[in-house]
Amino acid sequence: MDRKLIFLDIDGTLVCAMQAPSEYVKQAVRGARANGHKVFLCTGRNMPIIGNEILEIGFDGVIASAGSHVETEGKVLFDSLLPEETIQECLRVFHEHGMYCRIETPEGIYTDPQMEDLLRGAKPDPENSELIRMQREIEAGIRIQPYERYPGNGAYKICFTSTDLESVEQTKKDLGGRFTYAVHSYADSSTCFNGEIIPKGIDKGRGIEMICGYYGAKLSDTIAFGDSMNDYEMMRTAGISVAMGNACKELKRIADVICGNVWEDGIYYEFRRMRLA
Repeated sequence: MDRKLIFLDIDGTLVCAMQAPSEYVKQAVRGARANGHKVFLCTGRNMPIIGNEILEIGFDGVIASAGSHVETEGKVLFDSLLPEETIQECLRVFHEHGMYCRIETPEGIYTDPQMEDLLRGAKPDPENSELIRMQREIEAGIRIQPYERYPGNGAYKICFTSTDLESVEQTKKDLGGRFTYAVHSYADSSTCFNGEIIPKGIDKGRGIEMICGYYGAKLSDTIAFGDSMNDYEMMRTAGISVAMGNACKELKRIADVICGNVWEDGIYYEFRRMRLA
């Protein structure tokens, strides 16, 4: 088999949200690399919260913060922060519509206290790995600080929660269509809607294109695994797109392949089926 460039989302794909990677997943990643393929993390997490237990598996590079940070072989290919003026504009618009935010920066995560309260009481759709991850981050106390401590040096992206979808739609208009919104899965009974925004033109798919450019690889030689709406552009960009069995319905509709659930080591068995490892 020709060498492939493989891109893996973390939460809901590589691992169950905020849990340790299984031995099977570690074996799959290491086996693929031993066979000459290159394997990259492609995650919405910012670098400080990826965690050593994941990085120690061994990867050829990382696309972090949903495409706002791209690095490989110790070289940073792209790093883009939202300017402070833009962040404050977004926060003002979100707050005017009763929405709560968290700011993900190179230093860590800063959040509205009301957002934590809303997340603690939310009952997420099982397909919403991003909301589950944020709930578990709160439980674990992972580098999350009050918004008042935010140093004001820019951020990679802004995440939001809302009690209604109409408010989310109104913020899109108020911000002039300058951002890509990823609104994550929700059930009919949901009382908490969550998502994230990044500037248009920055996404996981663009990160894959940068990695391919660096290695002189073709997009047709790439494989992407994901489960949620912030994986949408990644899936559309990759030569082969693989949705997890637990992925949201929107992602499954565009996937070339649907593999097993994350809690059933879907990546391991799909790597074996594709003869990557």
